Amino acid sequence: MPSLNLQCSSSSASKLPVPFFGTALVVLLSCASLASSCTEQEKSSLIDFRDGLSQEGNGGLNMSWANSTDCCQWEGVNCGNGGVVTEVLLPSKGLKGRIPPSLSNLTGLLHLNLSCNSLYGSLPAELVFSSSITILDVSFNHLSGPLQEHQSPISGLPLKVLNISSNFFTGQLPSTTLQVMNNLVALNASNNSFTGPLPSSICINAPSLAMLNLCLNDFSGTISPEFGNCSKLTVLKAGRNNLTGGLPHEMFNATSLEHLSFPNNNLQGALDGSSLVKLSNLIFLDLGSNGLEGEMPDSIGQLGRLEELHLDNNLMIGELPSALSNCRSLKYITLRNNSFVGDLSRVNFTQMDLRTADFSLNKFSGRIPESIYACSNLIALRLAYNNFQGQFSPRIANLRSLSFLSVANNSFTDITDALQNLNRCKNLTSLLIGSNFKGETIPQNAAIDGFQNLRVLTIDTCPLVGTIPLWLSKLTKLEILDLSYNHLTGTIPSWINRLELLFFLDISSNRLTGDIPPELMEMPMLQSDKNAAKLDMKFLELPVFWTQSRQYRLLNAFPNVLNLCNNSLTGIIPQGIGQLKVLNVLNFSTNSLSGEIPPQICNLTNLQTLDLSNNQLTGELPSALRNLHFLSWFNVSNNDLEGPVPSGGQFNTFTNSSYIGNSKLCGPMLSVHCGSLEAPSASMKRRHKTLLAVVFGVIFGGLAALSLLACFLIARLVYDDHTENLVPLHRR
Repeated sequence: MPSLNLQCSSSSASKLPVPFFGTALVVLLSCASLASSCTEQEKSSLIDFRDGLSQEGNGGLNMSWANSTDCCQWEGVNCGNGGVVTEVLLPSKGLKGRIPPSLSNLTGLLHLNLSCNSLYGSLPAELVFSSSITILDVSFNHLSGPLQEHQSPISGLPLKVLNISSNFFTGQLPSTTLQVMNNLVALNASNNSFTGPLPSSICINAPSLAMLNLCLNDFSGTISPEFGNCSKLTVLKAGRNNLTGGLPHEMFNATSLEHLSFPNNNLQGALDGSSLVKLSNLIFLDLGSNGLEGEMPDSIGQLGRLEELHLDNNLMIGELPSALSNCRSLKYITLRNNSFVGDLSRVNFTQMDLRTADFSLNKFSGRIPESIYACSNLIALRLAYNNFQGQFSPRIANLRSLSFLSVANNSFTDITDALQNLNRCKNLTSLLIGSNFKGETIPQNAAIDGFQNLRVLTIDTCPLVGTIPLWLSKLTKLEILDLSYNHLTGTIPSWINRLELLFFLDISSNRLTGDIPPELMEMPMLQSDKNAAKLDMKFLELPVFWTQSRQYRLLNAFPNVLNLCNNSLTGIIPQGIGQLKVLNVLNFSTNSLSGEIPPQICNLTNLQTLDLSNNQLTGELPSALRNLHFLSWFNVSNNDLEGPVPSGGQFNTFTNSSYIGNSKLCGPMLSVHCGSLEAPSASMKRRHKTLLAVVFGVIFGGLAALSLLACFLIARLVYDDHTENLVPLHRR
């Protein structure tokens, strides 16, 4: 789904966050030259607004709106002939306070823009029902409550553009209010908490309505057939609501529609081809994330102007109609997560101007269609989680603009040939090819070149054999590398720290051996958050679905990860681990690591996950671990640790399962409490044995001169037995 453009920009005077605005963006006002100063009444109304703002949220109006000056010269105020105030334009000024009804006393006001501020309270009915205002924009504020209903009879209000989006309005859109807006051209009420049915009769009252945006609310019920009466309507958006039922046939009588968007609702039924074909002007169709069933109708091919088609996350079935080939204007298509089947080659992509195509999570089979290689402007292609097979065609190099490619979880073969073909796509930044190439050998050929722009590489779950190849060290722009769940052997190469932008490394669940190289503790992106400024901040062309419920559109939104778990690594945890101060996830579990947990690990104050379980670690848990305030997952189970477990903060939330398999650990959440009756530690036993050996040596040596010393040592031993538990346990 395209961006809802729910952002504020200080450079824009009018904030109607809709990409397709149609005739609502025609110039409604012209600026007249100033002929004289504003009246005292108008100045008083503006001063009333200024004085109602908080001191810290007046946007500097206390200075620029001085009582002694002509209000026609004030910032954001424009006047027409006779000194009549015609515009008050104060978007993105940091204003905080209420909107006073006295602004309606500006009887010549045509355009009021208070968008992108922090104004709160209700929207005065006097402004909504003004006899002069033609454009009213209060979007992106903190306004709340229901919209006022109009009580007295009135008709023919001049209001043409009403933007109340991105506030906290509640209740239904009052029918009596909409009935008097006969000249309305555009209404944006998106991103609020409106309830009830969609205001389907709005076009009867406002026959010139061209744009209606009601998305991101709590509207419910079915879509009324009355929307078919909207003969001038070009944009209809009602996504992310609670709408049910099917798409009524009558709605397709609104033949001027260019943008039809109902994603993320509970719509059901099938797409009726005979109705759909009526929308011959349609450019944008989004019915994603509903419960639509049935096949894609052949008549889709008659929508010659269609540029974007979103049918993802539905229950649609069958083969794609070959008539889809006729949609030559199509630039964006997503059919992700349906049950489409068959050979994608039924569709001829040759004449399309495709930029983004997502066919993932379906049941397509066969080879990648050769015709898709004719789409030289294709930027993003996702074919993941299907039944595609075979090798990559050398023609894939024709996709000169290709930046994002995901073909994971299919049955592709010959990884060496695949990489040699793909590295000719010089603009590739994201390459996800895991769960293919079953049991093959990862190529070691140092001559593999290209991929100079690659930022994401995932070759997981194949399972490939071989060692981590040296050619990866050439991918100097790499930020994310996932080689997990393979059968890779050998050691972790020390050159990984030369990948200066790498902040996500997952080489878990392989058969790697040897020590953790100390060079791994020198990964620049994990040492300082200042290095994040070096990352490319561009959005990904398609979101990366890391799990079913988690997706990312920005790479720097990924956590900083070092995952080496489930290998056969030996040796100690390097003390240099404390340098990785921006690490979020550290997982060294299920290896054969030994030695103590270095106290430097407590420097990783950004950690959210720390898993050292299933190793051979000894010693005590560093008490400073309690300073890891963001920790939500902690596991040191199945080691040989001793002493007390940390307490306080996050550690009060971790249960016995985080420590199980360490019989010498004690703490309030464990079955073993750190009390005076607990068995002496191994170090304490060693002390006792040493002291007793001295005593017995003195006695059996018969040296009377040393007997006093023996008594002293025995006395000292008894004292230690009683006072050992007075010493803080973490100091032992």
